[in-house]
Amino acid sequence: MTDSTGRIAAARPPVALRRYQHQGLEALARRWAGGDRRAWVVLPPGAGKTLVGLEAARRLGRPVVVFTPNTAIQGQWAAQWRAFTRPEGCTAGTARTMEHDVTVLTYQSLAVFDPDAETDEEGHALPLVRRLHGNGADLVESLYTAGPLTIVLDECHHLLQTWGRLLAEVLSGLPDAHVIGLTGTPAATLSSTDAALVATLFGAPIHGASIPALVRDGHLAPFAELVWATEPTPVERDYIADQGIRFTELCTDLLSPGFSRTDFLPWLRRRFEERLLDTGERLAWGRLAAEEPGLTDAVLRLHHAGLSPLPPDARMLERHRRAPDAADWMALLGDYVTHCLRADPEGPDEKAIERIRTALPAVGYTLTKRGIRTGRSPVDRVLARSRAKAQGAVEIAAAESASLGPRLRALVLCDHERATARPSARLRDVIGDHAGSAWSQLELLAADPRTRDLNPMLVTGRTVAAGAHTAADFTAFARDRRPGLELSTADGPADGLVRIEGRWSSRTWVRLVTAYLESGACRVLVGTRALLGEGWDARGVNTVIDLTTATTPTAVVQGRGRALRLDPAWPDKTAHTWTVVCVSDAHPKGGADWDRFVRKHEGYLGVAADGEVMSGVAHVDPALSPYAPPPVAELDALNARMLARAEDRGSTRERWRIGLPYTDELLPTLRVRAARRAPAAPVPSGRAPEPPAAVPAVTGISTGRRPGRRPTLRSVPAGAGAFAAVLGVAGPVLGLPPFVPTASATLLGVLAERTVVRRSRTARAARLVEAASGEPDLVSFGYAVADALKGAGHSSAGAEGVRLDVDSDGTLRLTLTGAGPQAAGAFTTALDELISPLVGTPRYIVPRYTLPVPENPAAVAAAGRAWLRDRAPANAVVFHAVPALLARNRTGAEAFTTAWNRWISTGETVYTASSAGARLLYSHYATDPYPAETATRLTWE
Repeated sequence: MTDSTGRIAAARPPVALRRYQHQGLEALARRWAGGDRRAWVVLPPGAGKTLVGLEAARRLGRPVVVFTPNTAIQGQWAAQWRAFTRPEGCTAGTARTMEHDVTVLTYQSLAVFDPDAETDEEGHALPLVRRLHGNGADLVESLYTAGPLTIVLDECHHLLQTWGRLLAEVLSGLPDAHVIGLTGTPAATLSSTDAALVATLFGAPIHGASIPALVRDGHLAPFAELVWATEPTPVERDYIADQGIRFTELCTDLLSPGFSRTDFLPWLRRRFEERLLDTGERLAWGRLAAEEPGLTDAVLRLHHAGLSPLPPDARMLERHRRAPDAADWMALLGDYVTHCLRADPEGPDEKAIERIRTALPAVGYTLTKRGIRTGRSPVDRVLARSRAKAQGAVEIAAAESASLGPRLRALVLCDHERATARPSARLRDVIGDHAGSAWSQLELLAADPRTRDLNPMLVTGRTVAAGAHTAADFTAFARDRRPGLELSTADGPADGLVRIEGRWSSRTWVRLVTAYLESGACRVLVGTRALLGEGWDARGVNTVIDLTTATTPTAVVQGRGRALRLDPAWPDKTAHTWTVVCVSDAHPKGGADWDRFVRKHEGYLGVAADGEVMSGVAHVDPALSPYAPPPVAELDALNARMLARAEDRGSTRERWRIGLPYTDELLPTLRVRAARRAPAAPVPSGRAPEPPAAVPAVTGISTGRRPGRRPTLRSVPAGAGAFAAVLGVAGPVLGLPPFVPTASATLLGVLAERTVVRRSRTARAARLVEAASGEPDLVSFGYAVADALKGAGHSSAGAEGVRLDVDSDGTLRLTLTGAGPQAAGAFTTALDELISPLVGTPRYIVPRYTLPVPENPAAVAAAGRAWLRDRAPANAVVFHAVPALLARNRTGAEAFTTAWNRWISTGETVYTASSAGARLLYSHYATDPYPAETATRLTWE
């Protein structure tokens, strides 16, 4: 390789860098200045990773070698460098000889192994570098002899899946190389194993701007995440229901007396309620849940379904409030078979074991000598490839076409072009051989009159296809772009569909089909995730319809990134990403496709219908739960809401608040759906709220200091003096003795004090009683928790940082702002613990007194007078658990007490290990002081 240091350093990027790109480059510079030579940079699709990578390499001034996952991305890197302003001879190329200043290669060009070189002469496994085929070995040797290099690893998440070990070995031989890994996959979504590999190869990741930050700054298009939920077709539904009946029969037998020597429900009670340690002590539920979370979650879902009692100490969370699914039953059955049933050929347990064994395949499980093992359920396959999903994609395309008209540029992503493995014999009458394929989807789009005129096309790594008319038009388009290209058509697998064939490669036809889509001649493109996901760039795409089963963070980010790029032809572009889901309530695995939908949205941020930017399925619709699909009866209403939202792209754009400031951080938020509470109004953060003038006490109310009995109205002595002055002038005229004015004034002052002041005090007392009566607002609980956390040193923000938002369905969202994600997480956890049922073994509990709401103004006045006269009756009391973080020590407990008395009620925290505390805990155990359903979500600020 020639000495190109000066030429590379003298080059300049073709466009001005954006703020977040400057920030990423500055972070890299700090990493190099600290002595590191490797870095992993995370930037979302559409953020200009290629430009950042080349500029970072240019600033290092060394020859550059870029590795990419495929040839399409390889060409993009070479073209981007050629767009730089460069000195003469500063070139980019794709040859292995590395004769250019910037050499762009694919990972595959390196990872070519010799099948005969697996072990050395003594039979020991060879390092991967020594197993390379000649071409790969020559490339490694060229890298080793090229001198100091900058190596850029594009889409480096692939290293965690395919080429990681090999690259680690190659890089170990290049100690002087600077290595820059680039990816769009957030580091937070990596598995622990992958995260450890990243840390080993690159150190701590450098995080660029998030997708919401780029949308807010106007660098990516605003977007909405939408879902189309459908039932299976009637034929599919009958099959699923039949499989479900078999498992339902097993569950019915399982819950019936006489199923085995020790029946299932008595076993559950003994296993999870009596649960004794070897020492004879009772095992705490919290410890059991930490050791066996799958089992304890399943037990609580069984309780939610009314099939078993709530175990002592257990606490129901959002994830438990649904019926048990197949995984729950399998966890409990596996434990039952392993620890309870005995394989005795002559005993009753053997029949129970055989009954379980024969029923499990219906839900995709098998019973082995080592327990229950999972497999691919045929029901899952039916749901994933349901024809109803393909028809749902047609409905979406038709609706988006009606809304956008000629602007529509839709991409339908499928898992495969055509299935390589036929369904099992029992499924062939349920789903076709190519159900869920790109060909099947193209057939439906081309046959439907609402989408036929959108000229749908199919493009994969092997095939280009369309209807006959569209194929002829595309052929003419391609010949105009590539005059020497000869194309022809051949019949496809369905009537009216043809393949477009010629002497061309996927690199050529993808570019031509993409240009045809961008021109608007084709408005719906059907393809596979592998080809049209990573690296594919079509700025006009504004609608993605996701039919895939892939749920990895990389697949999700790359698939959604296809629609986020700005479109110069439509400055106000707003993108939609639809996920099509098939669910059934006739089988315990009827939510398998929903579970994939949930995994696709874990950690992925989108704007909700109420304007909150958050992760998880709630940004699709606030009524959706990550733990269970909506009831089948509600699917039509859900789809109607989605279509209405899709029609109003302008509102989606407004929800993103483009141009407004942000902090680009994720804060945990507690969502609360309270029972029997009056509607609340939003409360902004940033302003110190005023504590209530009075709170309930053991009897009556407390104001912090009890008002005195002495008169407080300054007008009384002033009025008496004025009256005395009048009498002093008029007295001699009237012949009154000299002492009469003074005596009269004193008497009148006393009467005024008893009349005016008493009325004033009574009126004020009535107002205080009215203010303190009833249940406190949820935000007041939030203020108490925030102030307590601040007082105990766990947060830099107190009540002034609490923000309350209200969703359109009445759900309340509380977030602690201004103190960072860690404090916000502590706040949501503590608030959730505070308002939850009193279960488990809390270290401290605290009383909350409740003053009944007076029925009318007369009752309010009477309650005020009773309090002034110390005759107020005792108030009702409920007990709350003091949040665990604040109950760790006396400092936290005291900070909580102070905040509690200020915002909620008088009362001292009670130590439950004391005899008095134990009695109170026993008396109030399992009570629900604030009936509500809670859920924690991540909100972007």
